[in-house]
Amino acid sequence: MEGTTIEYLVNERIREKEVRVIGAEGGQLGVVGIKEALQMAEDADMDLVLVSPNAKPPVCRIVDYGKFRYEMERKEKEAKKKQRIVEIKEVRLSPNIEENDLNTKVGMARKFLEKGNRVKVTLRFRGRELAYVNQSKRILDEFAEKLSDISTVDSPAKFEGRSMIMFLVEKR
Repeated sequence: MEGTTIEYLVNERIREKEVRVIGAEGGQLGVVGIKEALQMAEDADMDLVLVSPNAKPPVCRIVDYGKFRYEMERKEKEAKKKQRIVEIKEVRLSPNIEENDLNTKVGMARKFLEKGNRVKVTLRFRGRELAYVNQSKRILDEFAEKLSDISTVDSPAKFEGRSMIMFLVEKR
């Protein structure tokens, strides 16, 4: 199956001398030799599965292997469903932006933040605008201030090439 990431050793594939055995009902059966553990699994008409190879001694379970793999795959799918991919949305500003335009951009950023995305605020400089970098930093500060009720500054404004970049994240 394509979903499984962990491949378990089963029955004769287990190459340990001694293993800790967990029974079909979940109770510990103690540390026994591998031949004895295989015999216990065969008597129960089930498989011996190595579930924790790094433990000392390694841990094996007596289970129905088909059912065991099915349960593990279901758990993996559930875990994948609960994961959330955080996208980075960008809002571009210019140093001579007017108040209403800034408010529009703040509204866009607010929507992105409410959806749970990170927002990259980029202040782009062109030509002679680079001479007024210090005055332009206040635009980013004002932008962050207007969104301070729902966001925090993830990384403060820093200069990269011909633009100043700041990241905002949703408050938790």
